[in-house]
Amino acid sequence: MSKQRIFLTGATGAMGFPSMKALLEDKDEIELVILVRPSKENKKKLKPFFGVKGLTIVWGDLTNYDHIKTCVKDADIVLHLGALVSPKADYYPELCMQINFGSTENIVRAIKEHQQSERTRLVYIGTVAETGDRMPPIHWGRIGDPVNASFFDYYAVSKIAAERHVIESGLPYWVSLRQTGIIGPVMAATEDPIMFHNCLDNVLEFASDRDSAILLRNLCRKEREKILGNNFWGHIFNIGGGQSCRASMYEIFIEVFGAIGITNLSHVLDSKWFATKNFHGYYYLDSDKLNDILQFRNDGMDYFYKAYLNNLGILATAAKALTALPGGQKMMGGIIKNRFGKLARKENGTLYFLEKNMEGRINAHWGSREAWQNIPPMNEFKHFTDWNTVIPISHGYDENKPESELKLTDIQEAAKFRGGKCLAGDMETGNWTNKLKFGCAFNHEFEASPRIVLEGGHWCPVCDRESWNHHERAKLDPFFAQVWYPLHDKSETGCYVI
Repeated sequence: MSKQRIFLTGATGAMGFPSMKALLEDKDEIELVILVRPSKENKKKLKPFFGVKGLTIVWGDLTNYDHIKTCVKDADIVLHLGALVSPKADYYPELCMQINFGSTENIVRAIKEHQQSERTRLVYIGTVAETGDRMPPIHWGRIGDPVNASFFDYYAVSKIAAERHVIESGLPYWVSLRQTGIIGPVMAATEDPIMFHNCLDNVLEFASDRDSAILLRNLCRKEREKILGNNFWGHIFNIGGGQSCRASMYEIFIEVFGAIGITNLSHVLDSKWFATKNFHGYYYLDSDKLNDILQFRNDGMDYFYKAYLNNLGILATAAKALTALPGGQKMMGGIIKNRFGKLARKENGTLYFLEKNMEGRINAHWGSREAWQNIPPMNEFKHFTDWNTVIPISHGYDENKPESELKLTDIQEAAKFRGGKCLAGDMETGNWTNKLKFGCAFNHEFEASPRIVLEGGHWCPVCDRESWNHHERAKLDPFFAQVWYPLHDKSETGCYVI
């Protein structure tokens, strides 16, 4: 029996590196091919794996079609993790699109040119950023909710475009797995101004790097055993760690600073450093679905807190000793607060936006300068508490109807709920893959499958690639308004060019 050939992209990344190691646990049963940029850092990281049985390292670039085509040849599975991610993506938006969309386009093209559409399974790793800001009270959601890139989030824009390309590619075997925040040593060591874009009461249902690796290893194992079928391929899932991985940003700060003896957050943080809107993240109503198929969950938030302390090393011990002394909390907190204040003033930091009078960024992250000025001090900040209440988001059609019974009238109903219309004259009952013609509220005409509209939450690709017109869209699109008006006043205006 021939070995399963797997092509993995992003093998040196936060998810990719542990995934590579997990896959190599089965090195007697697989041939693993990875495509890696030949940087000094990557060569050093991969040196221990040179000559490892079952692993082929191809030095190259995701944006180079010939490199992709070489790696895709004879692949049974493509695990497409590789991407330029935030925070780096925020500084290089054009490169972000070239890598994230371009690489996906290259992979789909290579599968087709090799005539491997019936053989190759494409696993695309999407992102929670695709669904944008879901601050309380709409902090619970699921696949099919509106795709909604936050203002100035070019990473999300690139991933939305790439996911659309996969879903509408015509390939019979694909799956999109929307990854959440990945907890582990990489996240614990990351210090970037983007941390202040993440609102204090924003929430995420995280997943660990180790569990994400187990997910992909199990996926490949189950595919070798021919267990994965139509309930998996051709669908979109949220990756989430479940109840033990749910936390707000404020709760995380309480834990990490409490671990070094600082119990008063006002000693280390200023509430006016943090945005109050325009990030991404929510708790999942549907993340159990993927775990039921791939059984990958093991870690909780304690894994991250331990990684954070390990990253501090001897500094954590010193901080604990200092904060135990009279006045030590304030002294240690002052040192940390000074460092964080400098970070918030760096390019792409929230204080940078304010001090440079970047009105577009100010309006996006707070609503207005006046709203920022009215943020109360950290010790007076009123935090959200009603975490268990779910505000349901309607998808605009009868979801209880079996997929096989989907009709044109269902599509017409859903299109109307999105402020547009279905322009198709007929539709094969139960066909979720054939594209139909639509018109959005802004009179853009486009083609889309029922799968990407109803299950994916995507809508007009013209709007998605031209501008963040969310304020105007919400006025005309009841589907989108459900995730917009709970967080924005109807008087708000502004349209930002992508």
